[in-house]
Amino acid sequence: MDIIRSGIFITILFLLCFSARAQDTLRLSREEAESVFLKENLLIVAERLSIPQAEAMVMQAKLWPNPTFSISEVNLWATERQTGGQEVSPPFWGNFGRNQQIGFDIEQLIQTAGKRKKLIALEQVSVEKSKQYFEDLLRNLKIEFRNQLTQLQYLQMSRGIYKNQLVSIKQLTKAYQSQVEQGNIPKGEYIRLKALELEIAQNINELNKEVNVSQKELKLLMRLPSTTQLEISEDGYLKDTAQFSLLVLNDLIEQAKESRPDFKIAQLEEDYSKNLYAYEKAQRVPDIVLNAGYDRNGNTMLDFVGVGISMDIPFFNRNQGNIKHAQLSIDQSKILSQQKTLDIENELVLSYQNLSNAIDFLAEIEPGYEAILDVLLDSYTKNFIGKNISLLEYLDFLDAYLENKIIILETGKEVNEKAEELNYFVGLDLIK
Repeated sequence: MDIIRSGIFITILFLLCFSARAQDTLRLSREEAESVFLKENLLIVAERLSIPQAEAMVMQAKLWPNPTFSISEVNLWATERQTGGQEVSPPFWGNFGRNQQIGFDIEQLIQTAGKRKKLIALEQVSVEKSKQYFEDLLRNLKIEFRNQLTQLQYLQMSRGIYKNQLVSIKQLTKAYQSQVEQGNIPKGEYIRLKALELEIAQNINELNKEVNVSQKELKLLMRLPSTTQLEISEDGYLKDTAQFSLLVLNDLIEQAKESRPDFKIAQLEEDYSKNLYAYEKAQRVPDIVLNAGYDRNGNTMLDFVGVGISMDIPFFNRNQGNIKHAQLSIDQSKILSQQKTLDIENELVLSYQNLSNAIDFLAEIEPGYEAILDVLLDSYTKNFIGKNISLLEYLDFLDAYLENKIIILETGKEVNEKAEELNYFVGLDLIK
C-alpha cells in the first residue's frame, strides 16, 4: 500500500512540475497541495529527525562506561650508578627490559543504585516527548497551511467576482463613451461609470497584492520555486456543516485529552520529572571503581599484581540540590498539567461556540440566493441598457450585489477557518 501511495505521489509531483514548467502556473486542489506540503515542508523534515536523535540518546544510555587503562612508573633506561653494575631485575625477553621498572593499571567504573537503568528510562521519556513535539509541530503547521489555502481560495474567488464586473462595466463605459461623443447622453453619467470602473480595477489590484502574499506563504510551506504562480481550485472551500451536528462538546474535550500532543507533552513532563527525581536520588549512592594493576620492580616483589576498589565518600555532597530541584520539577509539572487541562476545556468551548455561530449565520443565507443575485444583476444590466432604470438605480444594485457576493464568500471562509480551529483544538480532523 505504501509503495502504491509513493508511486501516486511521485506521479503527481511529475505532472505538477511539468505543468509548472509548461505554463508557470501550478493548479492544485486542497488535497494535492496538502500532499506536497506534508512531503516537502522543511520544518517537518527537520523535526522528524529529532525522533531518531532522541532514540540515539537511549542507545547511548544503554552503553557501559569504558574501562581505563594506564601505564606508569616507566624508566626507559637504568644507569650503572643506579644498579651498582648488578642485574637488579631480569629482562622480559632477550635483553629487553633488563633493570627497568613499569606499571600497568586497568580500572572499570561500576554504576550503583540502578543509575544506568534510570538514565535509560529518562531518555526513553525524551523519545516520547520528541514524538509528541513532532506531532505538535505538524498540528500547528497544518492549521497555518490550511488557513492559507482558504485565504488564497477566498482571494481568488473575490478577484473573480470583481473581474467579471469589470468586464461588464468596461463594456458599458465604452458604449456610454460613444453615446457621449454623439451627444445622446450627458457626460456626467459616463464619468460616474468610469469612476466605478477605476474603483473596481483598484479593488482587483489590491486583491492581486494579497494573492501574492498568500502565494508566498504557501510556497514557503510547500517548498515550491519562488517563481511559481500557485492556484488552488474552489473544491473544499465550503465545509460539510452537517458533520458539526454530530459532535458533542463533552466528548470533544475527552477526545482532545487523548489526542492533543501538547497535552501529552504536559503529562510526559511529569513522567520525565519523576524519572529525573529517581535518577538524582540514585546519584547519592557513590559509584565503585574496580582496579587491577601490575607493577614490575617497584615493590618488594619483582612482579607484583594487585587489585583494589575506590569510591567517593558522600560526606559533603550528597546531591541534595539536584534532588530538591527534581522534586520541585514534579510539583511544577503537575500544576502545568492542570493548567493545560483548563486551557483545553476553555479553548474547546470557545471554538465550539464560534463554529456554531458561523454555521448559524451561514444557514441564514437562503439556498440559491447567490444564483438569484446573478440573475437579478443580469436583469438590472439589461434594464439599464434598455433605459428602463436609471444609472443611480443600477449602481445602487451593483454595490449591493458586490457586497452580498463578498459576504457569502466571507461566511464560507469563516466556517472553514472555525472548523479547522475546532479540529486543531481537538487534535483530530473531525470536520473535513
